Amino acid sequence: RMLTRTPSVVAQVFLLLSIVLVIAIAVIQINQQQILSPGLKYGIVLDAGSSRTTVYIYEWPAEKENNTGVVSQTFKCNVKGPGISSYESSPGALAKPFDDCLNKVKERIPVHLHKNTSVYLGATAGMRLLRLQNESAASEVLASIHNYFRAQPFEFRGAQIITGPEEGVYGWITANYLMGNFLERNLWRTWVHPYRKETVGALDLGGASTQISFIPEDSEEHFNSTLQVKLYGYNYNVYTHSYQCFGRDEAEKRLLALLLQKSNASTNVDNPCYPQNYNTALTMKYFFGSLCTQSLRPANYYPNQLVNFHGTGDPGLCQEMVSLLFNFTACRDREDCPFNGIYQPKAKGNFVAFSGFYYTVNALNLSGHFSLDDFNSSMWFFCSQSWAQLQFILPKFEELYARSYCFSANFIYYLLVHGYNFNAETWPQIHFQKEVGNSSIGWSLGYMLSLTNMIPAEGKLIQLPLKPSLFAGLLVFLTATALFCLFFLIYWGVVSQNGKNITRVEHVFIPE
Repeated sequence: RMLTRTPSVVAQVFLLLSIVLVIAIAVIQINQQQILSPGLKYGIVLDAGSSRTTVYIYEWPAEKENNTGVVSQTFKCNVKGPGISSYESSPGALAKPFDDCLNKVKERIPVHLHKNTSVYLGATAGMRLLRLQNESAASEVLASIHNYFRAQPFEFRGAQIITGPEEGVYGWITANYLMGNFLERNLWRTWVHPYRKETVGALDLGGASTQISFIPEDSEEHFNSTLQVKLYGYNYNVYTHSYQCFGRDEAEKRLLALLLQKSNASTNVDNPCYPQNYNTALTMKYFFGSLCTQSLRPANYYPNQLVNFHGTGDPGLCQEMVSLLFNFTACRDREDCPFNGIYQPKAKGNFVAFSGFYYTVNALNLSGHFSLDDFNSSMWFFCSQSWAQLQFILPKFEELYARSYCFSANFIYYLLVHGYNFNAETWPQIHFQKEVGNSSIGWSLGYMLSLTNMIPAEGKLIQLPLKPSLFAGLLVFLTATALFCLFFLIYWGVVSQNGKNITRVEHVFIPE
């Protein structure tokens, strides 16, 4: 009797084993799969500003988050020499200074990825001005850049002059991205959209232009004056304006032109914004050669004639002169129009001020948040110093910048307080900073982020513990074994039942 039950027991054991093994293999295959990232992608952005060009390398995982790369800056290099717009008369000489930074870039990016790495050059207000002044010269400068990059191993995506509003919006994207206002990691280490997180406004001060960008109180109401930005699957309506000729360098040229205009002497001029006892001789072309000062040119304009500027270090008079650079009457006291007749909704929320804003307050020994009173007293103290004393005050002493910080501070005061309508109460909402983590705040990262929307994502590669063919083979074999055992047990059950019935019937018919 025991022998007759053995096949049934064996079949049951095999059936159970097969089921357990199928479940175990499936669980291991699902849980132990390793997601291999397809690696990193790289992008190179050249920020061709009015005073210099900076090269940035950005990298991001090749699989993307809601169509936008999670990008970080890994390298930064300043190209030696002035901005590209200075090469208007010798565009051929433009390429050589790039070599040093580009060689470093080639070392940073793995060689096998060079041909798939995109390079973008964005030129800002210096080139915008040159294009207005001399379109053919601007085209030649860009053509020279094209030729240079055609010979490089990277995928050159073109050199373009970006518009003022684009520069403003890209700066706004950078600041908010670096502060985690678009994405944050949750408990499970995945990227999510932050819940009810406010964005910050962006204030950028370049050499030739300045930008203000923020989301107004009621962005629906200001629909006509905002630009729509889509990032990580969300839309943002950003107000932005770029003021051409209100960059630090161009504003100072306008001040020098005004001082000469108001001075009786044509070659010796007092400058209340230069430090006491500082003297310099500048050619008329230096400040009148720009499109921003063309309207102030005197009738007897000789480009090479020298003008001697003598610093008087007079903070009160400096402030008075700086106020003349702004046209406050064009708005006729309208609240939504601070200066130069430009519409602007009321500035709202926190702001980050970078580039020239940061470098100037840093020279005044300030950083981060501080009160308007602190700013004013630091500015007054700094502007009262003599040229000899400044060398001991400044953390880094370079003549070109050192002589102009007093002007820059007064200009920033007028721009923020009388231009953008910040006051003693809202001033502490401005955070003056240069970078977040190791990434610089500027328009180039925002530019890269917007461009990664067009770079296709690569899917993650999944590595399984068992090769798919082996996994499938085992599943088929074990499932077949289980089914065979199941059918055998059913058959065995039926046969056994029939056997019992026959025995019972025989028992009934046995004659006594």
